[in-house]
Amino acid sequence: MAKGYWISRLDVTDADGYKPYLQGALPTIAAFGGRMLAQGGAFEAVEGVSRSRNVVVEFKDYETALACFHSPEYQAAYTHRVAHSEGDHLVIEGYEGDQPAAGLVSGPPEGPGAAYWVMRIDVHDPETYKGYITADALAVRKYQGWFLVRGGRHEAVYGPARSRNVVLAFKDYETALAAYRSPEYQAALAIRQKAAVAEAIIIQGL
Repeated sequence: MAKGYWISRLDVTDADGYKPYLQGALPTIAAFGGRMLAQGGAFEAVEGVSRSRNVVVEFKDYETALACFHSPEYQAAYTHRVAHSEGDHLVIEGYEGDQPAAGLVSGPPEGPGAAYWVMRIDVHDPETYKGYITADALAVRKYQGWFLVRGGRHEAVYGPARSRNVVLAFKDYETALAAYRSPEYQAALAIRQKAAVAEAIIIQGL
């Protein structure tokens, strides 16, 4: 079964006012089995604009991710986030399809040290974009990335969202940066930029 994820980007406008959100949200996320993959931490905005705080949470499935967000406990905490920050929040289904790095690694990296590409994309030329997907696979395989999110059902539960969202896991921050800057990915990026608009960050996991 595909996992579920939260992808959240925000700028905190009142740090003291934001604290009650964390005090209520973190226990609720844990009660629903949520696992923080990234929560703040070092990141680089490699495309487009970004928010100062970025969060990725993994749940056992999409339905659980939605249920946690809509739970009374989380919504009570969320009022403090809405009042003291600006940003967006997406709940999205994970990816279970083919992996370019299958055969090189058995699954996504686990534990401390992992890092992630988090991408928001609007595709305006689907045919050209297919070429990006093919070219992108070369870099992902070479650097042993693993797709956690690649499209999929989603709900923009707060703020705006783009139509396509991607999360890729790498063994560490240095590898994630190297993969993006590699000749293989830069060739793929040149294709994507003809077919889509996007924001992308590379973030250190917990």
